[in-house]
Amino acid sequence: MSVSCFGFAQTAKDAAGSTHKTIYLFSGLGADSTVFTNLKLPGYRKVYITWIPASPDETIPQYAARIRSQITEENPYIIGLSFGGIVAVEVARQMRVEKMVLISSARTKDDLSKVQFFFMRLGLYRIIPGALINRTNFLTYRYFGARSSKDKKALTYLLQNTDVKLFRWALKSIAFWDNHEIPARTIQIHGTADRVISSKHVHPDYRVKGGGHLMVLNRADTISKIIVNYFREASLPDHRSIP
Repeated sequence: MSVSCFGFAQTAKDAAGSTHKTIYLFSGLGADSTVFTNLKLPGYRKVYITWIPASPDETIPQYAARIRSQITEENPYIIGLSFGGIVAVEVARQMRVEKMVLISSARTKDDLSKVQFFFMRLGLYRIIPGALINRTNFLTYRYFGARSSKDKKALTYLLQNTDVKLFRWALKSIAFWDNHEIPARTIQIHGTADRVISSKHVHPDYRVKGGGHLMVLNRADTISKIIVNYFREASLPDHRSIP
């Protein structure tokens, strides 16, 4: 992803007419709108939030306050993926959101590993060479759950286009993220094989069996059905597992 210096969102080319409900999509860190390519959300107008540069000492709530300017409709529907979901949570704390879906993400600080917090607070991410952040190998494939050649190709693209400066800021900001408030009108979809945000710390509304951190790509049909059903129903579903 090439980080844009402009604060505008990207509207899907296949967007429906203005009479349809708009969904604002926050991609994962280092990802652009292509990460949502396999999601099937007929009847909705999709607007992709564009990552903007972060100030070195900016907190996630402060960043969310700036990026939320890309949301121009009241009571929006939001989909947040990975780090994009964390930013979306902070946006939802600053404005009313009709419904929100978090995929492979966290609702609160408690969803994240204390070990990860410890190492991020130590600032060890600073010593990782930028060239290494932008590369894939067997370890990153395993960590992100990229098994097929298609998934590996997608992950390679995402990492090659990751903005290193924004990546370092995100790790620093996550280390000091202190939200303990579960956002209202939100469901969480998480894979049981997710290693980036370990499933053992998460208590989602839907568990996708065998789903890794990239399941938005390889389990898109399942995730699409969950999202469409949730957007169409009036109440939150029970916790359940999806085979």
